[in-house]
Amino acid sequence: MNDIILPPSGVTPPSTADLRHAHLRRICLLDYSLHIGGLLLSAGVFSVVALFLNYLKRSDARDTLFESHMNWMIATFWWTIFWVVILFIPTLVVAVFTVGLLAWLFVLPALWFFYRMVRGLLRLLDNLPAP
Repeated sequence: MNDIILPPSGVTPPSTADLRHAHLRRICLLDYSLHIGGLLLSAGVFSVVALFLNYLKRSDARDTLFESHMNWMIATFWWTIFWVVILFIPTLVVAVFTVGLLAWLFVLPALWFFYRMVRGLLRLLDNLPAP
């Protein structure tokens, strides 16, 4: 009834470093998923949640390949916001004359954001640091 199940001989339990690596990898996968989902599903709300997680977990990822991914996602988020604001100003000024014909320009930062998130995700899946 109370049999203790031991691992087969020769099998060692995962080390603390392996557990930390697996945890940080899951966090990065979740963050990439939230950022991409934020772009496609929630008008950026999920990206804000992912940004919060990036800042929260970045110190845990220090000196690992996951730190580069956290920094990559944070920089991508803020640069995208920057370009959306920069595009908004002339679009707003010219919108009176063009009746919104410049609105397609907002697709450019969204495509750039999507490209960088997918590129980072693919490098994470290959266990490589972010570019």
